Formats: sequence, structure tokens, C-alpha cells
Amino acid sequence: MGGHHHGHSHGHDHAGAPSQAGHSHGGGHSHGGHSHSHAPASFDRAFAIGIGLNIVFVTVEAVVGLRIDSVALLADAGHNLSDVLGLVVAWGGTMLARTAPTKRFTYGLKGSTILAALTNALLLLVALGAIVLEASQRFSDPAPTAGLTVSLVAGIGIAVNAVTAWMFARGRKGDVNIRGAYLHMAADAIVSAGVVIAGLVIWRTGLTWIDPAVSIVIAVLIFWQTWGLLRETVEMALSAVPRGIAFDDVDAALCGLPGVTEIHDLHIWPMSTTEPVLTAHLVMPGGHPGDQFLSKARTMLHDTFGIGHATLQVETGSDHDCSMADARTV
Repeated sequence: MGGHHHGHSHGHDHAGAPSQAGHSHGGGHSHGGHSHSHAPASFDRAFAIGIGLNIVFVTVEAVVGLRIDSVALLADAGHNLSDVLGLVVAWGGTMLARTAPTKRFTYGLKGSTILAALTNALLLLVALGAIVLEASQRFSDPAPTAGLTVSLVAGIGIAVNAVTAWMFARGRKGDVNIRGAYLHMAADAIVSAGVVIAGLVIWRTGLTWIDPAVSIVIAVLIFWQTWGLLRETVEMALSAVPRGIAFDDVDAALCGLPGVTEIHDLHIWPMSTTEPVLTAHLVMPGGHPGDQFLSKARTMLHDTFGIGHATLQVETGSDHDCSMADARTV
């Protein structure tokens, strides 16, 4: 058991290290990712503007839709409303993610960005279901549509959604939660464009079935996009290795550190939609390499893979077999 204790003292040695990691990470946050310190502030503005614009637009659309009895406009207003909800959810996620860690939530509430992205993907699917249902009913009972008015109002919709989507465009690569908001808006700009085209065609030809047909085609297109978002967010919720990180590369990089003969229990998972966490056990028969080695290893993980939170456990290997046997009996 002495050997085991020995391992523990390493653990403690090491427990000091992560707290430094925590600090260096704080530093890493401001230096290693300017994107980090800037993103929240500018996206706050994007969220506020996007929500404001959409609420105004939904109101206009609903009023006009009721006046001229256009189901297309009412349906469009309905899912523009789901957009407002989507933006609120994504914003809520980013806001919660900024709360400080507590003794109970030691990571803070960063995981709420994953929940928000997941909720957004599900919201989009619900909105799609509503569009398809609406459209299928309109095939049998087409509403008389004032083509030009519909096109005009939906045209404003393209502008509103395109502007909002554009504000989130630069964040969509690095953050699934922002991508959820972006997709929601981009999807809507496409829907509005479809409504405009349908309105113009109906105005020229009087073929009312164009309206629902366009809706269904668009719904299929958006489903295609949403499915990817849903899959990625479910993976994150299940603590899969984040998509931008190759497990084997991280493994190789850690194995390549001087003095490391073996590595096991390597885990990489997302704490939020932008911050991965890593833990690993390094077997170093030459003895504990000291704190300098650990902080260098963490810097390497941060700079090469963008992993800001890393906890490394060093094992000297002499008690390695014994601890493995221990683990098996437990």
C-alpha cells in the first residue's frame, strides 16, 4: 500500500499544479484567445439587435398576414417567432457560461452553451415540422394570397434575418452555440426568400399551390443543415472529443514528451461549446519531472490543440502494475 501512498503524494504535488493551470489558463484566456475576450461583448450586441429586429418584424408580419389573410405570412411570422426564441436560448447559454465557478458548479455554468445549442437544434426541428404541416394543409385548401404584398413583407424578412445571420457569421466556426443562432437566422432568410419568390410567381400566374410547394422544399433544405447541428450537439452532451481535436494527435504529442514511456486514461471532452478539457495519466519511470514539466506540457496542449484546461497525473511506473491490479479489483 506504501506504493499507493506514493502515487498519492504525486497526486498532491500535482493538485497544486492544476490550480496554477487554472491561473495560467486565465492568462491564456486573455492572451491565447483574443477571440475569447472579444467574442462575448460583440455577440451580446448581435443578440440584442437580432432579437429586437425580429420582434418588430414578427409583429409587422402577423398584422399584415391577418389583414390580407395570408397563411404564408402567418406561418413565416410563426417561425420567425421561433427565431426570437432561438436567439434568446443561445444568448442565455452564453450569459450563463460567464458565471463564476462555485463549490457546487466547479466549472461555472459553461455547459449551458451545449444545452442551448442542443435546444436550438430541437427548436429548429419543431419549426420545420410546423412548416411542413402548414404547407401540406395548404395544398388541399390554398389560401387566397395577395402575391405582391406577401413578397414585399417577406422581402423585409430577408433583410432582417440576413443582417442578424451576418452578425453571427464570424463566430459560427468556433462555437456550436453561435452556429445554432446563425443557422436559425440563415434558415429564415432562405425561407423568406422562398416566400418572396412564391408570392411573385403567384402574382404572375395565379398558381396558389406554388406557395406550399416552396415551403416544403425549403423545409427539406433546412432539415439537412439542422441534422448536422443536432448530431454535433448530442455528441457534445455525451462528452465526445470535440470535433476540431484529433484524439490520436493529442495522444502522440503527450507520448512524445521527454521521459514519458506510456500514457493511459486520456480523456478529452467539451466543458462548453468553446472550451475543451483534458485529463491523462503519464507513466514516467524516471520519477516525477517537477512542476516546470507540467506547466510546459499544459502550454503545449493550449497552444497546439486549444485545450486550456488540462490535468496531468504523473505515475512513476514502479507502482504502476500494482495500481493497475488495484483498479481491476475495485
